[in-house]
Amino acid sequence: MLDIKYIRENPEIVRQTIRNKRVSLELDTLLELDSRLLELKKSVEAKQTERNANAKAVPKATPQERPTLIQKGKDLSEELKTLEPQLKELEEALKDLLLRVPQIPLPEVPVGLSDEDNVELRREGTLPVFDFALLDHVALLEKRGWAEFERVGKISGSRSYMLRGDLATLEMALHLYTLQFLSARGFTALSASALVRPETLTATGHFPGGEDQVYRLEGHDLMLAGTAEVPVNFLHSSEILDLEQLPLAYAAYSSAFRSEAGSAGRDVRGLMRVHEFKKTEQYIICEGKPEVSSQWFGQILQNAEDLLASLELPYRILQVCTGDMGAGKAQMYDLECWIPSEERYRETHSCSNLQDWQARRTGIRYRDNDGKVQFAHTLNNTGIATPRLLVALVEVHQQSDGRVKLPAALRPYMGGKEFI
Repeated sequence: MLDIKYIRENPEIVRQTIRNKRVSLELDTLLELDSRLLELKKSVEAKQTERNANAKAVPKATPQERPTLIQKGKDLSEELKTLEPQLKELEEALKDLLLRVPQIPLPEVPVGLSDEDNVELRREGTLPVFDFALLDHVALLEKRGWAEFERVGKISGSRSYMLRGDLATLEMALHLYTLQFLSARGFTALSASALVRPETLTATGHFPGGEDQVYRLEGHDLMLAGTAEVPVNFLHSSEILDLEQLPLAYAAYSSAFRSEAGSAGRDVRGLMRVHEFKKTEQYIICEGKPEVSSQWFGQILQNAEDLLASLELPYRILQVCTGDMGAGKAQMYDLECWIPSEERYRETHSCSNLQDWQARRTGIRYRDNDGKVQFAHTLNNTGIATPRLLVALVEVHQQSDGRVKLPAALRPYMGGKEFI
């Protein structure tokens, strides 16, 4: 959410951002509604002031004047009864439009229409070379009995997964390793619930617009979040924090659920694009200064890079363009890991700086050194998301005999094993 004052003063910047981010919103409609609301507020406030003054005048009035003043008070009250619901209706309509206004991207963000316009910044790591017939992750897992692809369909339907044996243990090891890795860098570990109220998804910016991606619990005012960003962002909703409390850095583990609407038949084989997965998320609440949030953006990006490097996985970094970055992002980078069987990189991490856009929706504020209340800045990035990362891990590190060599960093979490 942008400050309405900023929108009024910078309509062309906002209008261009709406176009660049491909948001369905008519800014003129919003500005017209805002103007009508301001006028109606002035009218309501004037009549309230007049009614209050009239009420104070009644006790001092002469017996002859009093009936006229009393009637005037009744008339003003009736007028306000008519105007106040109109005011509330306009306020709700404006709020709905304001929730759709996108964040202004940083100047360095490339303008583009889709992921095809994202800019590759660099590649890291050495691509593996195999002197044997490479197995993709599905064939490898089936060969080793590490997954229940068919039987799980009886339980959860299509695009579900159930891991077995060493791979089930490896999934848990990855998250424990990531939580301890981030904790060593000053992050507070959280075990978060995926059960959330609808307002938490509005606060993060998933609503309005992403309703078709979310599972709802019928008969309950609850939904299943697609990332721990949702509950963690709302953890400090409507709070005014002390400056000394910032930054708040969380490493939040949770289950995650996404309907993946619109992706049927596309990249859904095996462990890709499953409806339920596990995720450890980096989440930052920091001082509301661009230089501070930019510094944190670099830090959580580096955390992800260091994690991938420790897992000995080749990856690349993409600067995401305006048309692919989402409404709330001021800046966004994707990290993609190499998938040998596909001979291409696939996204495993998404690093985002939302500045104060999310905090305004959530009401996350702090008191600065001058005692003034300011909105915080928020950022997030994946720590580890499984099972998608397992696809890269097992394929890159597979051996000719079907075993998988574990990166040294993971061996202490797998009973000291070098291979599984």
